[in-house]
Amino acid sequence: MTKEIIINSTNEETRIVLREDEKVVELFVEAPEHERMVGDIYKAKVSRVLPGMQAAFIDIGLEQNAFLHFSDVSSFYKQFFSDKEEAPPRRRRSYRDFDPARELRRGQDIMVQIVKEPISSKGCRVTSEITLPGRFVVLIPYQRNIGISRKIEDPKERKRLKDLARQIIPANFGLIIRTVAGGKSERELKRDISDLMNTWKKMESQIKEAEAPSLVYKDLSMASSIIRDLFTADVNQVHVDSRKMMRDISNYVKDVAPHLVHKINYYKGKEPIFDHFKVEEELEKMTHSQAWMKNGGYIVIHPTEALVSIDVNSGKYIGRKDHETNSLKINLEAAREIARQARLRDLGGLIVIDFIDVLEQENKKKIFLELRKEFAKDRAITKIESMSRFGLIEMTRQRVRPQVIHSIYQACPTCSGTGLVPTIATTVSRMERWLQRYRASRGDRRVIIHVTPDVYSYMNKGRYNKRLRLMWKYWMKITMVKDESLEVGQFKVFTAHKKREIILSEGKKKAA
Repeated sequence: MTKEIIINSTNEETRIVLREDEKVVELFVEAPEHERMVGDIYKAKVSRVLPGMQAAFIDIGLEQNAFLHFSDVSSFYKQFFSDKEEAPPRRRRSYRDFDPARELRRGQDIMVQIVKEPISSKGCRVTSEITLPGRFVVLIPYQRNIGISRKIEDPKERKRLKDLARQIIPANFGLIIRTVAGGKSERELKRDISDLMNTWKKMESQIKEAEAPSLVYKDLSMASSIIRDLFTADVNQVHVDSRKMMRDISNYVKDVAPHLVHKINYYKGKEPIFDHFKVEEELEKMTHSQAWMKNGGYIVIHPTEALVSIDVNSGKYIGRKDHETNSLKINLEAAREIARQARLRDLGGLIVIDFIDVLEQENKKKIFLELRKEFAKDRAITKIESMSRFGLIEMTRQRVRPQVIHSIYQACPTCSGTGLVPTIATTVSRMERWLQRYRASRGDRRVIIHVTPDVYSYMNKGRYNKRLRLMWKYWMKITMVKDESLEVGQFKVFTAHKKREIILSEGKKKAA
């Protein structure tokens, strides 16, 4: 499998895509208004403690308070503000000994790290278990645990790394060995830890001096963090269209993985880099609810407030075998496309997939295993249930940031993101109801109504048109004016004498 990272940088935003076998599987967008926040560490204050919710709200200096669940409160959280260099207990205290509802107090200082960015009206989610990520290891202050990435499957390599970690782990720190550390030497891991310890020492002085709430550690920019986390030996090329970013990435890679520097290329072409690699046309399709497959089938993706529903359809596919075999073939292809679209669109939370019905239990198992195999490539944590008797597969996918599409598009101001606007007939009906209320409350019989051009044509079409019918019905003189500044479904009513906009007694302008 070929893997490429393509980076497009402009004055307004940076876009990064990961391609596998020339298909875009992940997209990251960073702009000033959508700056990456996951991994940032704050010296914060407890704003409210809600035992009934098993959570606390934390003031980190942003518009919305952050959410801290009690399960994310470390029993070592006070160590950050301790003057004495006390060694933490060997074991984490049990829940009976450590109760966040008793420990946390309003106005208390606390160190927290963002683990999930704000989504919609919800503030970010934080944890008091602080971690400092490096290229090969993750450092955890005031803990002594050693963890190895589950994706390192070789038992001998796991044992080697764990033995090595025991030798080089700093005092009063825990350590997580990352996937990319597989096969690395003691010297490389020590260097990574040394860099993280330097970062930690700078943080310690800020923790003592800074007034809460304040930012004490900012994680790498999106481009640097993507290179840190994704640029491994199995990546064939990194293409960048910015000389400055090229230099920054090269300097970073020279320090942490000098053997990979030769894979970084500066794109010199005249056409935009995403056009050259045919990435732009794939990104344009992200706005469509339908995603077509090579075999002629397609999937329909509908994100809702509670979950994401995905429907699999046969589309243009015409099989040559029996229905069961045809359905299985479409479903297997759909499983691969669903995994790709979930990564590309960054779908998160509960996902329900409605596959085409298959009768044989063995075929249901094949679909489930195919889906699980494809999601194994995903960096996000996923949990997948077997197919139910209704042909549905339920799964969850870790969500740490808003869907990437919200970084590129905003909700339509006319339809408020529904994709629906009133029909002309509905607009005219609303207008008539407005006139009915107006006639019931006032005696004035002359009005001027500003409408959109399509409604104007609709109302004045024919000799006995709809405007005349309204005039006869309510015994009023109605003058209509085209107003191209109005949005679809809107209208405004003015007095004929002084040309003032009419506001009914409920105090609202009656527009769609």
